Amino acid sequence: MKAAVLYAPNQPLVIEDIELDEPQANEVLVKTSATGVCHSDLHFMEGKWMYPMPVVLGHESAGVVEKVGPGVTNVKAGDRVVIAFVQSCGVCDRCTTGRPNLCSNGQSLNRMGRVKLNGQPIMQFAGMSAFAEFQLVSSRACVKVPDAVPLEVAALVGCSVMTGVGAVTNTVKLQVGETVAVVGCGGVGLNIIQGARLAGASRIIAVDMLESKLAAAKEFGATDVVDASSGDAVAQVQALTGGGVDYAFEAIGLMKTAQQCFEMARRGGQAVIVGMLPLTEQLTIPNAGMSFLGEKGIVGSYYGSTRQTYDMPWLMELYRQKRLKIDELISRRYQLSQINEAYDALKGGEVNRSVIVF
Repeated sequence: MKAAVLYAPNQPLVIEDIELDEPQANEVLVKTSATGVCHSDLHFMEGKWMYPMPVVLGHESAGVVEKVGPGVTNVKAGDRVVIAFVQSCGVCDRCTTGRPNLCSNGQSLNRMGRVKLNGQPIMQFAGMSAFAEFQLVSSRACVKVPDAVPLEVAALVGCSVMTGVGAVTNTVKLQVGETVAVVGCGGVGLNIIQGARLAGASRIIAVDMLESKLAAAKEFGATDVVDASSGDAVAQVQALTGGGVDYAFEAIGLMKTAQQCFEMARRGGQAVIVGMLPLTEQLTIPNAGMSFLGEKGIVGSYYGSTRQTYDMPWLMELYRQKRLKIDELISRRYQLSQINEAYDALKGGEVNRSVIVF
């Protein structure tokens, strides 16, 4: 089958033929229908996060079940599924208390040797390697997709929608009337905005440096916008709110913007780090003593604190009810052979979200 292979950081992806094993116990072979072009993969492509290479990246996808291995009962051949990129064992203390995104055994579930390139085994990224025509995944990662939901829509539920909406509804459990700032209005940031709107936030302030991103933020529910290229973003947010917001969400993955989010939070408020911050840098908390006396906090949000078998069906139902914009997220569609072009558009800020269609 064809797949997009990354051989080294800061190199173009190369379309190659790879080999994939048959599904074993509790595994599912999925024919990929759509895969999102996500900024998280770009972190690995640019060397900001490390992973054994060569590798087939991709972690935001949906498709049709081709085969199932022994013991699989939740899906069957022909089912349409969205695939969660968290690997959860189902039996550890995190999984059994409703926090499978933080599975204690996640690393031990990584599969080596099930994907081969030129006869040599390579690691399977996020238990998926979704930039490929087929994926071998855990049955626990598969969630059925209703007939009324297009598979390219379901693919985005698999990452950007779940990550953004879940950061609001699951991680911080936003209350009606609370105020929000969202720094970075790409695919995840727009879904944080949607989540805040659905939860009843009284003020949703979108912060970005691109006019097109701020326009999209308004479409998705922002009540106010701040152009970070035209002045101090923190001061602008504080001026709009009389001192800061209850929650400031970082959706880019930069230390500078993470620090800004902490400063945007009011007394008793929180900075919520959704983006993937660089591994080699440290976050500095300004005026930490007074900030903590004011009960300000900072918390991470991983994958929207997802419980995929519960959360993803209701997100798709909100889409069906036209309460959640997902069609509008998709700015462009590409073929797998155009994947480098798709990432150039992402880096240039030209899209909300692009989808590779198979």
